[in-house]
Amino acid sequence: MSENYEPRFKTRYRDAVRKQLREQFGYSNDMQIPRLDKVVINMGVGEAVADSKKLKSAMDALTLIAGQKPVSTKSKKSIANFKIRDGMAIGCKVTLRKDRMYEFLDRLVTIALPRVKDFRGLNGRSFDGRGNFAMGIKEHIVFPEINYDTIDQIWGMDIIVCTTARTNDEAKALLKELDFPFRN
Repeated sequence: MSENYEPRFKTRYRDAVRKQLREQFGYSNDMQIPRLDKVVINMGVGEAVADSKKLKSAMDALTLIAGQKPVSTKSKKSIANFKIRDGMAIGCKVTLRKDRMYEFLDRLVTIALPRVKDFRGLNGRSFDGRGNFAMGIKEHIVFPEINYDTIDQIWGMDIIVCTTARTNDEAKALLKELDFPFRN
């Protein structure tokens, strides 16, 4: 990448979205305007209990999607019914910030979500009350980085978009301005 490259979503946020949010909510200071803080992508791999190669496969897929190496998540306690022991690796996650976050969200909104089968829009009630939005994707193969021929299993993932917004309305307005396809 060149020295002065800036992601499309970041430029759009700076040039158009901030102005729109300032008018809509009447902020008196630029620091009050909500902005994207981080994106956390989580893959739970329950099959890793029986086969540790499944976790490696999921981590490789998440590395391709996020462009950053994920960390494995470990169980906090033993659950005999699921054959899980305390400290066993059962998933992976990655936290994206700054330019990587904007690049990922751009690919998510413009490429991945339109590829989801029977997609009718994101649920507008999936906010946590503090301006963070969570969503789930059933198949990781909707991302263009994944080569469909080389995968052995389809993984689901959770995507959490953390913003600096104080309320759900502010966060939803921010994400709507960034073209998140919310259903009515």
